[in-house]
Amino acid sequence: MNKKERALLAVEALKQEYPDGICSLQYTDPLQLLIATRLSAQCTDARVNLVTPELFGRFPDLEAFVQGSPEEIETYIHSCGLYKTKARDIYAMCCQLKEVYGGKVPDTIEELVKLPGVGRKTANLVVGDIYGKPAVVTDTHCIRICGRLGLSEGKDPAKVEKQLREVLPAEESNAFCHRLVLHGRAVCTARQAKCSECCMRSFCQWAEKQDDEGVKS
Repeated sequence: MNKKERALLAVEALKQEYPDGICSLQYTDPLQLLIATRLSAQCTDARVNLVTPELFGRFPDLEAFVQGSPEEIETYIHSCGLYKTKARDIYAMCCQLKEVYGGKVPDTIEELVKLPGVGRKTANLVVGDIYGKPAVVTDTHCIRICGRLGLSEGKDPAKVEKQLREVLPAEESNAFCHRLVLHGRAVCTARQAKCSECCMRSFCQWAEKQDDEGVKS
């Protein structure tokens, strides 16, 4: 079985297991998703979702953020961790969106990564969820599970993204990554791969290795 064949099996298995392949972050517009994703770095989506209603209540649009300050943004996001850096990035990001992009969130990865604090993970999420373009969000769940499956090698997000773009159907890649997050939380966790509960056990290289080691022992 080659990687493309394995990838197709993974796409279908996760689609059956998690029909709703959507983002866990709560947002109502492109700017809110951009900011929520920045806040999610080294923080859980659940925590971000607790913080953003009050944040977006105070700053309902781009102009409100620009008229605010990093110090005020800090007061709303301090429980997300690295809040001073995130607040500076959010403020600078909003200023740049207004000054350079006319207040519109860019629709390409190349332009998005020019914004303060925005890397390829965030950029992929925005172009996939907001603009419906093929996207591969290589977060920790994606890197871990795809490595175990045998779809990718290494832990460098950019390299894993490139590898996955070569084997995943473009139209399925965005939802596939969202489903990996759900699967990574419930079954294929960092601490333990619960292979006996996994919908991808029959074609997973990690599960096959565990079976072989069990036989040898």
